[in-house]
Amino acid sequence: MIDRLIQNNLAWSINRQKGDPDYFRRLAAQQSPEFLWIGCADSRVPANEIVGLDPGELFVHRNIANLAIPTDINFLSVLAFAVNALKVRHIIVCGHYVCGGIRATLTREKHGIVDHWLEPVREVQRKHAERLEAIGNPEDRVNALCEYNVIRQVGNVAATVTVRDAWERGQDLAIHGWIYGLSDGLVRDLDVTVTGPAGADRP
Repeated sequence: MIDRLIQNNLAWSINRQKGDPDYFRRLAAQQSPEFLWIGCADSRVPANEIVGLDPGELFVHRNIANLAIPTDINFLSVLAFAVNALKVRHIIVCGHYVCGGIRATLTREKHGIVDHWLEPVREVQRKHAERLEAIGNPEDRVNALCEYNVIRQVGNVAATVTVRDAWERGQDLAIHGWIYGLSDGLVRDLDVTVTGPAGADRP
């Protein structure tokens, strides 16, 4: 099975060069994406593909439940590089419906070390407990928490020193909250875009 991946890569490379002989030379020269994608590690959500962008056009950070944890050095490093070095103009926090990490939070399933990682989601759950409990359908409840979680992570990104400093020096930078539907392949804007410190506390 592993060998098949190598063969797939070879076929992909050949097809790319047939259509655009200079493709890899341009790609190797530098990356200049305008977008940072903070998404879930779920294998059903391929960031570049669902927004129709090629390699080099989208800087990507993924983890379980698309979290932007203020103490996560991995997230903070990616964010700093994207904002300060690549000068991205848009940061997209994109969750997805029927997220396994979100579902595990609601059902209190045990997953070892992952339970520690998902503690920020439990904080979101507690904040919206009354509204979540009023939702009768369990799947709808999961999806509602998926949305609330994205909104919270937009706020977390907006509160980072990296983003605050960028706005202070006048850098053009917007943070968006999106959610992706596995059942239809569509991205939905949750309308929580933040473009400066004045709106940073809204999400």
